[in-house]
Amino acid sequence: MDISYQWIRSRRKTIAIQIDRNGQVILRTPYGITKRQAEKFLDEKKDWILKNIRQMENRKTDQIMISEEQRREGIERAKRIFPERTAYFALRMGVDYGRITIREQKTRWGSCSSKGNLNFNWKLVLLAPELLDYVVVHELAHRREMNHSKNFWKIVEAELPDYRERRRRLKECRI
Repeated sequence: MDISYQWIRSRRKTIAIQIDRNGQVILRTPYGITKRQAEKFLDEKKDWILKNIRQMENRKTDQIMISEEQRREGIERAKRIFPERTAYFALRMGVDYGRITIREQKTRWGSCSSKGNLNFNWKLVLLAPELLDYVVVHELAHRREMNHSKNFWKIVEAELPDYRERRRRLKECRI
């Protein structure tokens, strides 16, 4: 096996491969799997692993470098925009919310806690306004449905009939 990997055994029932943000391959297996079985599995999945490592490396080179001044300005802008857009959509959707926090998450554009507190990634202000609005509506929809069920997506669609297109465009963006 010529791919370096980290092997984590646990009480799981299936074998899984994960590639972390640094391109490190993590193999997760049940306790009963032998080294030979593990490496056979990795060998069978070699094409998939290499393809995903290449994609991860390409993402790193695609990321835009942001100066500290641009970062500060973006955060200040986010502190103005998110409360305004959240209040606007919350009123339209008939939902309430708690605190709004501006963050710099590496893997999320936004989140909603069970207490109704909303977190938004400040980098959304660098994207098209309709994508920022999609994230706001998505998180506010969690005030009615704390999951991604059909009912949740109906709430989002009622506010943004084109949410699928916005969601697709957002997925193409790099954090």
